[in-house]
This record gives sequence, structure tokens and C-alpha cells, in this order.
Amino acid sequence: MPSGTPTNSAPPFADSLGNPLTLDDAASLPLVDDFVMGFISSEARAVNLIALADADASPIVQAYCATLHLFAESREAAANARPFLAKARAGAARATPRVQRYIAAIEAWADGDIARAIALHTEQALEHPRDLVSVKLGQYHCFNTGDCPGMLRLALAVLPHAADVPYVHGMAAFGYEQCHLMREAEASARRAIAMCRKEPWAHHALAHVMLTEGRLAEGLAFMESVSDTWTGLNSFMVTHNWWHVALFLIDMGRDAEALAVYDEHAWGVVKDYSQDQIGAVSLLARLELAGIDVGDRWSDVAGYLRQRQADHVLPFLDLQYLYGLARAGRPEADALLRNIVAFAPDAPASTRAAWQRVCVPAAHGLVAHARGDLAAAIEGLGTALPRMIEIGGSHAQRDLFEQVYLDALVRSGTEASLAAAQGILQQQLNGQPESLRLRRQTAAVYRRLGLGQLTTQG
Repeated sequence: MPSGTPTNSAPPFADSLGNPLTLDDAASLPLVDDFVMGFISSEARAVNLIALADADASPIVQAYCATLHLFAESREAAANARPFLAKARAGAARATPRVQRYIAAIEAWADGDIARAIALHTEQALEHPRDLVSVKLGQYHCFNTGDCPGMLRLALAVLPHAADVPYVHGMAAFGYEQCHLMREAEASARRAIAMCRKEPWAHHALAHVMLTEGRLAEGLAFMESVSDTWTGLNSFMVTHNWWHVALFLIDMGRDAEALAVYDEHAWGVVKDYSQDQIGAVSLLARLELAGIDVGDRWSDVAGYLRQRQADHVLPFLDLQYLYGLARAGRPEADALLRNIVAFAPDAPASTRAAWQRVCVPAAHGLVAHARGDLAAAIEGLGTALPRMIEIGGSHAQRDLFEQVYLDALVRSGTEASLAAAQGILQQQLNGQPESLRLRRQTAAVYRRLGLGQLTTQG
């Protein structure tokens, strides 16, 4: 645990979750609470805290400001966070052990030492189980490194102490879902929603369950039924939940509606933000792979991706920036590809393997696919796919890379590639019999294999 002894054993304030706080100004408490409750509920009010950046030098305020800067997920994010971390560290001796550990975890994040950050958030969950900001951050890091059991372990560690907080059940639901524990995931999501109908992370977890189980019509109806609550959210949460709506629509063959969701809800909220950008890339790619004409939409997205040529914050992000640039025919794709290859050997130790062994071959495969080199696409993506979980993202998000790989297999048209595509597609269709998209794609492959009598397309 970070060294240092707080000078006052009984801080005069507490956040809404009961965590003690030492603040320089009592007037800061409402904005600190905006951050704490806004962050765990995916609400935009979390950023209100930035107003205190110069007004309150309290270590927790400065550490929370650093957190917000790091969530920009940009090349400049760590540098922008460091002045706040320096102020937090300077005052750490007067902070509680909980705040000291939180500062250390954010410092580890800024340094790229994600393994240490996760370890500190895990300690925090055990010693201060109502520090739910720390828990959600720990889940974020586990998610980005493919550690699904770690996500679940964090949520379950604090659940007995925070069962009154609906957002904890949402955190548990997503951890269960990513561990393929669907019944537990659905039960936790529904409990969260029963406690608070506006629980977008629980909505998101339940959408995952229904997509995975092939309950497409039910999933679409559910998401549409709660979409009226998606107000006041951060841009990631609102665009990502609409992204899930679009996935249901694509699979159900409701192409025009899916495209309308892209235009009206999934792209355009905060076009400079990383998560909005990868959501747009991912959804455009899926629309195209389903045979939907997306017009000149790639060009619009690519204009915002040019700034990402040397970010390298997360391999999961870089791959989608790269595909968007390449699909738009932008020369910056070549620069980003070169930069990924150069960065991978020097990536932070805790993520280096994911960069080298997964991101690099996948990057080559994605650029090849965007440019019509199907053999190279099959080679690169085929190498990366077995380990793709290591770059993070959810099952539903990583499915993009398998869809691109499948498209390359089908379009290459060799007997071997069509046979490989048949095996993948039929298994997917078995799990999602409602999917018209999969039914069409599987039927086309059977016809090309001379097995048209087996098609299930109506």
C-alpha cells in the first residue's frame, strides 16, 4: 500500500457512498459527488469536477481530475493528467489510505503499468468495498486486457457491501456475461434495472446476453423499451447502447433502420472521442459486411481518425482507427500501420505481448482486407484471432474481426477457404437462428460449395 499517514483520522466529509473525504472547501462536495455517482452511472455530470481543478487542491479532487484526463484515451492524455497527479501526490500525506492507494493506481495507469493498476484496484475493493469508482476503473483495465474473470472478481468482492447500489449489480452483470455465465448475468442485470430503471450499463449487459443467446427480437424490443432513459449520459454510453440496437437491426435484416441508428444516434455525439470513433468504424464495417451501402460515410469518420496515427493507448483502439483510415482510402493508414509495428516491441511490459503477437498481425490483416488483398487478410487475421481476447473489448466488439476474416474467406472463393467459412458460419447460425444476416451468408456459402439443398434461407 502507498506510504504515508493521514494527518486527520476522521475526515469531515463523505461521498454519497459513504467514503470519507478530506476537502479544502466544503463547497467542493457536490461536484465530487457528481464525479463519483456520475462515473458509476455513466452520466456526463462526472466531468463537472473539472471546475474544481484550480479551486481545490485536495488530493482526491486532483486524482479524480487526472482520471478524467486519462479517459480521453488519446496520445496526450497521460501528459495532461500528470500535473493533477503531481498535485495529488504532493498532498498525499494528508489523505486517507484509501485515497493514497487510489492516487497510486491512477499513477500506474498514466505510466502504462496496467498490471499494477489492477492490483491496486483489487486491494482497494477488498479494503474499501464502497469505493466503486475504484472498482469500475479496475473493471475497465481488466476489460482492456481480456481478463474477464478479473472483472467479475472485482464486482463480487464488493457486492455484499454495496448491494444497495444498483450500479454494482450492473457491474456484476457485465462481468458474468463476459465470463459466459448468462443466467447469472441476466439475473444481475434485471436486479439492477428493478432497482433503477435508468441503469444503462445493466441495459448494455442484458443486450449482450440476448445477442449472445440469439434472442434478437427480444433484445431489440428490450433496448428500445428503455432507450427513453438514455439521457444525460456520457457519449460512450449513449452511442454504445444505440450501437447494440443497430446490431440487432442488422442481424434481423432491417437495414434501413440500422443505417438510421448510425446516422441519428451512434455517430456525431462527440466525434473527437475515441469510443465514439471506434463505435462508428465498427458499425460502418458491420453494415458493409451485411451488404448495406454506407455511401460516403467512411470519409466523414476518417477525417476524425487522422489525429490517431501515433496514439497507441490501447491496441483494440488502434486496430479500429487503422481499419477506418484504410477503408476510407486515407494515406494515414500506412503511417499508423508503421507506427504500430514500431511501437509494439517497446510497449509497456504488461501489454507488450498483446501489441506484438495480436495487434501487429491483425493490423496487417485489416489493412489488407480494406485494400482487397484477401490472402494477406486471411493470413494476418487468422494468426491473430485465436488470441484476440488479449487486446480487450467485449465478445460482441471483437466479433468485428471475425466478420472481416469471414468476409475474406468467402470472397477468396477457394475450396479450402469456403470450407473454413462454412464451419464458422454454421456454428454462428446455430446459436442465432433468428439472424437473417447469418442465414443469407451461410446459404451463399452452401451454394458455392455445391450444397444448395442445405440452405436455410427462406
